[in-house]
Amino acid sequence: MTNQHATEIAALRREWGLLNSYPDALLADLVCRYSEPHRHYHTLDHLRALLAHLGAHQELAGDLPAITAAICYHDAIYDTRRNDNELRSADLARVALEPMGWRAPELDKVAAMILATQHHNPPAPDNDTILFLDLDLSILGAAPDVYGNYSRAIRREFEWVPDAAYAQGRKQVLTNFLKRDAIFKTPALRVLWEVSARANLKRELSTLDATR
Repeated sequence: MTNQHATEIAALRREWGLLNSYPDALLADLVCRYSEPHRHYHTLDHLRALLAHLGAHQELAGDLPAITAAICYHDAIYDTRRNDNELRSADLARVALEPMGWRAPELDKVAAMILATQHHNPPAPDNDTILFLDLDLSILGAAPDVYGNYSRAIRREFEWVPDAAYAQGRKQVLTNFLKRDAIFKTPALRVLWEVSARANLKRELSTLDATR
């Protein structure tokens, strides 16, 4: 383990106490994965932001350990050229958590939460999954400059995609969110983020239209 890894691990544990039960080797592996050079948004900063949001709204959670694990592993495997990242990340979570004493039902729950991020609109999720998915989308409701940094970082992660194709795909994603009755399904988070999220999405859509 490098000194940088040790520093990052200490910071993660300091910021979110539930990670104190995670072995050093497990957290070091996560730090390595979220520090891969092709990542520009799905980084340790993204993981930390979700853990911070969970800490701020933990009264809404029924199963903090499961949501924590889902946050840690939902983007553990991330390759924009593949379409099975969620499945592979869910499998990795099972392999990593089982030696820590997690039982099959607990592993199943974490895996299902991770798989739900593939479309962010599962048919009948439990409240913890709803909360987790809303936290994962929290960036949509960020301040305009923060959202702008996010959208540019996502483009960098897909830099191998030609501009026209990227714009078309991105517009479809943004439009699908705007078509929903509510982007955020947790009432308290909807109050916080829904209006700003819709404004951010519409602003990015207009920018994509202008670059055609």
